[in-house]
Amino acid sequence: MLVEMKVEGLLFDPGSNMYILLLREIDGAGTLPIWIGKSEADSIALALGRVATPRPLTHDLVKNIINGLRVKIVRIVVTEIMDNTYYALICLNDGTQETLVDSRPSDAVAVALRAGVPIFVEDSIMTTRSADELDEWLKNLKPEDFGNIM
Repeated sequence: MLVEMKVEGLLFDPGSNMYILLLREIDGAGTLPIWIGKSEADSIALALGRVATPRPLTHDLVKNIINGLRVKIVRIVVTEIMDNTYYALICLNDGTQETLVDSRPSDAVAVALRAGVPIFVEDSIMTTRSADELDEWLKNLKPEDFGNIM
């Protein structure tokens, strides 16, 4: 079963020097933190802020190519976690068939935000482990780290 999510925000983790993409259930209280790189976090932040860039960035380019091929992005799905790595699919439809494209969740979310399509997570990965991981990180947060929350 799929759980629909929204991007709750981005946090900076000074311990790992990475960002945390925080997804939250639309019809619930569940959250899913996914550690991502700076460039993906920047791209997601631009999409969240609806910031127009003078030229297309990589995720804009992906969306433009898909649209140029007259294919629709219909949704993205975070499908599984293996060895602390999340996997996602970008689901495309040309009107006759659906095509699933393997993606990192951060890239899939950046594209989904630009295309205005829903973000889903397989309910099997919405575990307490993810919430515990975020709770543990928040517990170790220092006051000076609060300036790093986007």
